[in-house]
Amino acid sequence: MHVTESFKLRIFTEPQQGATYDDLLRVAKATEDAGYDAFFRSDHYLKMGSVSGEPGPTDAWVTLGALARETERVRLGTLMTAGTFRLPGPLAIAAAQVDQMSGGRLEFGLGSGWYEDEHTAYGIPFPALKERFDRYAEQLEIITGLWGTAAGETYSFAGKYYQVTDSPALPKPVQMTARPAIISHWVPDWGRWGASNTKEDTSASRPSVPCGWPKLPSSGWAHR
Repeated sequence: MHVTESFKLRIFTEPQQGATYDDLLRVAKATEDAGYDAFFRSDHYLKMGSVSGEPGPTDAWVTLGALARETERVRLGTLMTAGTFRLPGPLAIAAAQVDQMSGGRLEFGLGSGWYEDEHTAYGIPFPALKERFDRYAEQLEIITGLWGTAAGETYSFAGKYYQVTDSPALPKPVQMTARPAIISHWVPDWGRWGASNTKEDTSASRPSVPCGWPKLPSSGWAHR
């Protein structure tokens, strides 16, 4: 299969519907062997619809870390990591480590979180919509800020929901010059910002904006 820069085929899986890590590994290796460009998985802890969901959910970042060592070429990513599941600092560490472990093959997908039932099923707080968006904006600023801080310098952030003080801003992703990312949940002002900084045009199951992780404006993001 000839994969061009203008048209790439990627595999997306939803293991919360019923799949083990071994199932995902087989799909990821088949994705690579068949010449596809990337393997993506959802980040959900609860099945949807009438399926049983057995044997139960798998964690997206544990999966990607393992696949990073068991694949060689295929790019790896989430559609989408829920911002409600993880604090931004530890998430930045996990994503940077997966990028290192894969030799720079991570595509980082981050959304604000939307599936309330999985939050209540596993004791995860689920704020109201506006608060989720506000937290999401701060998360994006912190993650990109940590990754973009120069070696030997520290990073601090004082937001409404998250505070970071004198972080060494480590580790760094391998892809420091253009960190592929997909941000999900369409908001008009965010969309205009993302579109002005995007390298390619794509879409997920819900509207999303892929971007090359430019430096965020110091004034922050538009809130809705």
